Amino acid sequence: MIFRIHSLCSVPIGLFRGFCTVRTTMKYLSQEEAQNIDLELFDEYSFSVDQLMELAGLSVAVALTKAYPRGQDHPNILVCSGPGNNGGDGLVAARHLKLFGYHPKIYYPKKSEKQLFKNLVTQCVRMDIPFMDDMPKPSQIDSEYKFIVDAIFGFTFKGKARPPFADVLSTLEEVTIPVCSVDIPSGWHVENGNPVGIQPDFLISLTAPKLCAKHFKGRFHFLGGRFVPDSLAQKYNLSLPDYPGTEPCIQL
Repeated sequence: MIFRIHSLCSVPIGLFRGFCTVRTTMKYLSQEEAQNIDLELFDEYSFSVDQLMELAGLSVAVALTKAYPRGQDHPNILVCSGPGNNGGDGLVAARHLKLFGYHPKIYYPKKSEKQLFKNLVTQCVRMDIPFMDDMPKPSQIDSEYKFIVDAIFGFTFKGKARPPFADVLSTLEEVTIPVCSVDIPSGWHVENGNPVGIQPDFLISLTAPKLCAKHFKGRFHFLGGRFVPDSLAQKYNLSLPDYPGTEPCIQL
């Protein structure tokens, strides 16, 4: 399914002076398409998991700084990471956000035993990023943090969340500060969304938006992961927009 976003260049100049943007058509991916693209990146283009995770996590962090500028303070942010690759993206993003002047804290209740994830944890620990044993209550989160990074479940998730993540999602539904989802709002169906689940203020789609992004109603939707080869984009008719300059992300 392809959605077309119309050009704004036909708007009278007097109404939107200096604001003339052309946005391209862009494909929204099904779960199967998203999985197939990932497999091709690994098998046909010889990307490694940690390569793509580093590029994705950097995209997430940069997009967050654009949506929620740090200003003069060094705000606390809460990163909630799941056990899979989406959680790894969150760990990488936390490291970059620390370098960008934010104060991330990480809730990572189900740590992976894979060496890649152990390395990511070590990197965060050595950069003095605290790991929390318990998920704070919604009222504590609202009073102590600027925003939350939801890096719990990615596009391979199916079914219902199990403990401890079911409770985490319930907490994310109750907080009033911005929830910022990585690729898929956790608990959403990859294609159909979830009208009664979390409703993030920020979503960054990685590689290309998934079909559930049609149901996103927050303020900030970014595209990140500037690593898709042209040949792969053409094969899947992705019609990705042009990233500005050397930016790893673009606001849609």
